[in-house]
Amino acid sequence: MSSTTRIRSPTVQSNSKMKKEESFLGKLGGTLVRKKKYKEVSDLHEEGKNAINSPLQPSSVDIHPEDTMLEENAERSMIDPTSKEDPKFKELLRVLIDWINNELEEDRIIVKDLEEDLYDGQVLQKLFEKLSGCKLNVAEVTQSEIGQKQKLQTVLEAVNELLRPNGWSIEWSVDSIHCKNLISIVYLLVGLAMHFQAPIRLPERVSVQLVVVKKREGLLQSSHITKELTTTTEMMMGRFERDAFDTLLDHAPDKLSVVKKSLITFVNKHLNKLNLEVTELETQDETGDYWQFINGMTCAFADGVYLVLLMGLLEDYFVPLHNFFLTPESFEQKVLNVSFAFELMQDGGLKKPKVRPEDVVNLNLKSTLRVLYNLFTNYKNAE
Repeated sequence: MSSTTRIRSPTVQSNSKMKKEESFLGKLGGTLVRKKKYKEVSDLHEEGKNAINSPLQPSSVDIHPEDTMLEENAERSMIDPTSKEDPKFKELLRVLIDWINNELEEDRIIVKDLEEDLYDGQVLQKLFEKLSGCKLNVAEVTQSEIGQKQKLQTVLEAVNELLRPNGWSIEWSVDSIHCKNLISIVYLLVGLAMHFQAPIRLPERVSVQLVVVKKREGLLQSSHITKELTTTTEMMMGRFERDAFDTLLDHAPDKLSVVKKSLITFVNKHLNKLNLEVTELETQDETGDYWQFINGMTCAFADGVYLVLLMGLLEDYFVPLHNFFLTPESFEQKVLNVSFAFELMQDGGLKKPKVRPEDVVNLNLKSTLRVLYNLFTNYKNAE
């Protein structure tokens, strides 16, 4: 006996299931929409509340725990996080760290972090003694906070005596350095680098945003201020003592012809031995444009090649050609050439030139004059 099995229609089953799902999703969708609208209203309310209260609250920056412990009317500043990531600010820190490590290489001192490595005064003491050639009367090693601050006091007093008369604004103190205030430390190092004419190239026009937190009537308030850490090299160098070349260029440019004759005679007297001559020096026009003449002189020595060869002639030795770039093509190669010439000058008993190799390469008139005049005064009687 055969039995008939009734086959259910898949279409009917599917439609019924779809209706249930649509009904469920519809309810769920309504709930989600209501929640979304409620969230939008809540967010709008919160935004309005923040807008009203924002003048009384600090901006959205990380507030250090110590900020909440500020006394009434006290304030504290910190670098805005966005400024810390600024490429020019990072470059400034890198240049300063490399400079310190280069100066203190013989003392086997390696600085990795300006805040952590300079706050106790030990590195600053060594750096100042190396740059100034003066020994400070301080304890070599100090572990206590009182001892560290006493050392800082001695170091900063010596620094301030040098920088303040030259118009440098003192943006640091014992407390700010010891509290690892990076801006104070950078200001101090920039001042020292400029005063001692460090052979480094500081990035120009570096500024940072500071967040200043103040406590008023029990509430923390914050504001932003801009601090300029470096300007242009010329402006920063101008803070310090002017020399004979500054006076000559500013008040008696016509007397540059006298300087010209002395220097060209001296330079070519020795370069002629190699069948070389600084011909660009004779590019002045019929009106006697000595500025054009001097610009030609800076170009002649800007790549460092003539300086290196001149030192070999003055000291009576041959400079191997593989020790420098005979035909430098890049700015870096020219700087290396001038730096090498400076090393040869020091080997010959001259003091380290108080100009930066980069300034000579950049055709800085006064820097080039100072280098050549220094050679002239020391070797004018050399045959």
